[in-house]
Amino acid sequence: MKAATVSELKKELKTQNPKDLISHCIRLIKFRKENKELLTYLLFEADNEKDYIQGIKVEMDFLFEEINRSNLYYIKKSLRKILRYTNKFIKYSGLKRTEAELLIYYCHKVKDSGFQIQKSTALINLYFRQIQKIKKAISSLHEDLQYDFGKEMDKLAIQ
Repeated sequence: MKAATVSELKKELKTQNPKDLISHCIRLIKFRKENKELLTYLLFEADNEKDYIQGIKVEMDFLFEEINRSNLYYIKKSLRKILRYTNKFIKYSGLKRTEAELLIYYCHKVKDSGFQIQKSTALINLYFRQIQKIKKAISSLHEDLQYDFGKEMDKLAIQ
């Protein structure tokens, strides 16, 4: 079966009655946890982005506390897991400001954690890829926000 394009689906959804749309949404959220999380964001959290960001930061704090620090391998796996978690919620929001704020927070947590990321090429590359993503997200924001986030970026430099 070939999936329809987004525009085809949009046209078809416009012809559906509200009752059928609700039943389709219910079926969608039963299939994947991500669909349920996205719908939860859209219905309950999209109107208050600050609380949404704060909730994600709290969860990130918890995940950073749970990192197994016995071996660089486990640190690397945990940091990637936290980054996947963060990127998933950035994707739900779709706002560049949210992306910049959460990635800056992630990089601050990595830098302040005391991990010896200089000893691992993979961790250094992971860190600097996030810096590049932050710069890209910031470049599309308003000048005042660019300045504020730019000041935060200055703190992320690794010696």
